[in-house]
Amino acid sequence: MYASLSLKPALDAIGTAIDQRFDKLLPIPADPRRRLVEAMRYAAMGGGKRMRPLLVVASCDLFHVDKERALRTAIATECVHVYSLVHDDLPCMDDDDTRRGKPTLHKAFDEATAVLAGDALQALAFEVLADEATHEDPYVRSELVLELARASGPTGMAGGQMMDLVAEGETFDLPTTTRLQQLKTGTLIGFAIEAGAIMGKASADNRVKLRGYARDLGLAFQIADDLLDVEGDSRRTGKAVRKDAGAGKATFVSLLGIERARKQAEMLIDQAIGHLHGFGQSADLLRAIARFAIERDR
Repeated sequence: MYASLSLKPALDAIGTAIDQRFDKLLPIPADPRRRLVEAMRYAAMGGGKRMRPLLVVASCDLFHVDKERALRTAIATECVHVYSLVHDDLPCMDDDDTRRGKPTLHKAFDEATAVLAGDALQALAFEVLADEATHEDPYVRSELVLELARASGPTGMAGGQMMDLVAEGETFDLPTTTRLQQLKTGTLIGFAIEAGAIMGKASADNRVKLRGYARDLGLAFQIADDLLDVEGDSRRTGKAVRKDAGAGKATFVSLLGIERARKQAEMLIDQAIGHLHGFGQSADLLRAIARFAIERDR
């Protein structure tokens, strides 16, 4: 179930917009690179919730950023997210067979192609952000590149993924698990929301509010993922479930229990929505996304 009737059209619209732009960005060449681009398209198009691109557009709407520019930044964010999924699914990482309801990229193609496709999607993200079409102000483009690099490198997703690998052989406590998920999941969500503030040249006060929203949303989103791993149906989630317990990893559910974890997620969403006080109706989409984050079934 969607969090509200108003969110499904927004999710459908962003999905269509993202696929259309990937189609233009990734024409299939008539040379030996064809397999690489086909793999990039396979991973990036036609699936997923597209929540991160929607967050970019929703945050840009707060500051009246041009829609096409917002969508370019949304594409860059999705490129990084998809590359991280492609690499996360590899046998040397989580070794998953299914993603977004279809075989993972290394299963549909091969491992070497999956590595290259992930690398190329990450490079494409920064190419898109650095292009003048994203914003006329080079300082804005530079800040977008800087913040996305921070969100995806050792201080962000890659650092969180390394902690996740270490977690298979160690027992993490709640603060360490929280830090892991803040890096692995929260930093890219944080960038998606920060992007609108960067492009709209928002005030320092508004940026603090949006960072608070992002921090609480990111943790709640991960708790919801942990709950789905325990209670979910792979036919709905589009990926394997109950893998964390099998790998012996500490999660919010294993550390808090199902009911405490669910209450914690609800509290975090209430806090996230509270950070939007003062933005008025222009933040209604961000509020709906927050509710969707813990009410989704996939």
